[in-house]
Amino acid sequence: MRSPHLAKLSDDPWLEPFLGQLRQRADHIRYLENRLTSDGNITLNTFANAHEYYGLHFRSGKWIFREWAPNATAIYLVGDFSDWNQLDAYALHYGDGNGVWEIELSAETMAHGDLYKLKMYWPGGEGDRLPAYTRRAVQDPETHVFCAQIWHPETSYVWKFPNPAEPVGAPLVYESHVGMAQEEAKVGSYLEYKEKILPRVVAMGYNTIQFMGIMEHPYYGSFGYHVSNFFAASSRFGTPEELKELVDACHEAGLAVIMDLVHSHAVKNEAEGISCFDGTLYQYFHDGDRGDHDAWDSRCFDYAKPEVLHFLLSNARYWLDEYNFDGYRFDGITSMLYHHRGLGTAFTDYSCYFDGSVDLDALAYLALSNQLIHTVRPDAITIAEDVSGMPGLVA
Repeated sequence: MRSPHLAKLSDDPWLEPFLGQLRQRADHIRYLENRLTSDGNITLNTFANAHEYYGLHFRSGKWIFREWAPNATAIYLVGDFSDWNQLDAYALHYGDGNGVWEIELSAETMAHGDLYKLKMYWPGGEGDRLPAYTRRAVQDPETHVFCAQIWHPETSYVWKFPNPAEPVGAPLVYESHVGMAQEEAKVGSYLEYKEKILPRVVAMGYNTIQFMGIMEHPYYGSFGYHVSNFFAASSRFGTPEELKELVDACHEAGLAVIMDLVHSHAVKNEAEGISCFDGTLYQYFHDGDRGDHDAWDSRCFDYAKPEVLHFLLSNARYWLDEYNFDGYRFDGITSMLYHHRGLGTAFTDYSCYFDGSVDLDALAYLALSNQLIHTVRPDAITIAEDVSGMPGLVA
């Protein structure tokens, strides 16, 4: 019997024994959306705006910095502006009582290009951290240490082609890595890609470019899939303005531009990433064994926590807003969808999708993220990298 709430899924007779579970999944998606939007009092689009609240911003002639770190007992900004000393003038104040720390500083306190970190204290320990919402991280060529960098140029990039010059239609995708696309034995740049690779992609007849490894990552050999700084375009390839120039050029050439969005896991690194950020392993990720992906040597997000969904949904919106990407390929979602991470499972019949192994919170997050993306950009391209063949994933 066709269910009006399950669209084409109920047209498949092999799914009929599982329609109850499919309804449960649909109900869970709506439950999670209502939870995040206070039962519809705000929109999902409004909720997914954490990147404009957290992190460092220059607003109304002053610097404002906020960080969510509920287990922290003290946080200081340390950097070029403090000669890398811990000073009371740069101590954050505990804000709204929900784990939010903040500080306001005068305009002359910090400057474009300054390097900085957080000095964070928690019960029984301390550590240096990069802000979770930092928009730029750079690596020292000699020490190889990563720092956050204040990025506030005097003039903002002026977009010429915020959208592809012509409608793309059915995507014919050229998957590419900016740093590895060059013929020379070196790490390529955004501008080199624009000058040397983009004309070849156009000449071959592709209408969509998919960029790998855009989000910052400490280990280059990971191809960019061990992400540390989710809101920072990799500085290995150039500046934020140079990435925007590359996207602009792709749009001018009539190409859509999508990027790999890695929300299935995160790097374990604590000095560069968000693992054990405030001294706990469970701030952004599951605690215990469920929080570790042994096969990938990485951390697994807790998709049931509103604060984590705030982070991830805002990240999905951020790259559309800030860099005018036209969509995403969601990386490695089989690992998200199942408690067994898809490892050692052949998925030979439909019962494999309804045996209790599905992570309903992860499934709901993916559905809401896709909904959000198409609210922000109705013509967005979204691709799911799923090797399980889950029924209804794109329904």
